[in-house]
Amino acid sequence: MKSDPRPTPSASPVSTVAAPVTHYENFPVASWLCPPALRPAIAALYAFARTADDIADEGDASPAQRLADLRAYEDDLKAIATGQAPSPRWATVYLPLRAVLERHRLPVALLHDLLSAFVQDIEKTRDAALYADRAELLNYCRRSANPVGRLLLHLYGVNSPQALAESDAICTALQLANFWQDLSVDIPRGRHYLAAGDCARFGASRDDLRALRCTPENKKLIADNVDWARSSMQKGAELVHRIPGRAGWELRLVVQGGLRILDKVDALQGASLRQRPRLHAWDLCVMLARALRM
Repeated sequence: MKSDPRPTPSASPVSTVAAPVTHYENFPVASWLCPPALRPAIAALYAFARTADDIADEGDASPAQRLADLRAYEDDLKAIATGQAPSPRWATVYLPLRAVLERHRLPVALLHDLLSAFVQDIEKTRDAALYADRAELLNYCRRSANPVGRLLLHLYGVNSPQALAESDAICTALQLANFWQDLSVDIPRGRHYLAAGDCARFGASRDDLRALRCTPENKKLIADNVDWARSSMQKGAELVHRIPGRAGWELRLVVQGGLRILDKVDALQGASLRQRPRLHAWDLCVMLARALRM
């Protein structure tokens, strides 16, 4: 236990308004399509996830230091969840988040799930460990991505079992799409999201993958994983009709953005091992047209 007492809420001059959304990939941006009343809540949740992602991934800290920082970060989450003040270190994140938790009664367990996924990323990268199979990868997605959708559904007041299942399918698909988009970046950094079982099934060599070689086996491996992500997205797509108003339209664009990335990975026919596909301005026209037809 820390010997210094935590500051009381009244002693802190830190704003309870979250910083603007920038680029955390698992979080739909609080855009103009998002209901204005929910933008502060979404921004606070985003800031929480963005900061955790930076702790896990940015700078030159050792894995041990990153893990220690994430433990300290989670201590602050536990503090605000029990009505205490956060430490000064992350007060700009946790004071806005505390206000959101109190106002919307968000399920804090989902935030702990997100942090557990960041811890797993550090440990897997540190150990150069592979995911054994898709079940293990899905378990990671359950904690790294699915909580985002469930938190947003909570804010929108949508909580049916079917909606939750569809949200999970979309969020898992978005996480998988991000993996297959970032192969050329992740593999050189020691992050291996192509499961060992899939590699064995297609005869894909781990040495070839590390060398970013576009072999016939690797092409088939990537194409099959793209199909997996696309199938998951399609399973959840009906959720866009259960989310009312502008938020439903934002979700349509999120879904179509993920599908468009998968199209681009597919079009590269394995060359995504060497080239990161990106969305461009003209892709928005395709996404809008597809969103209107959903």
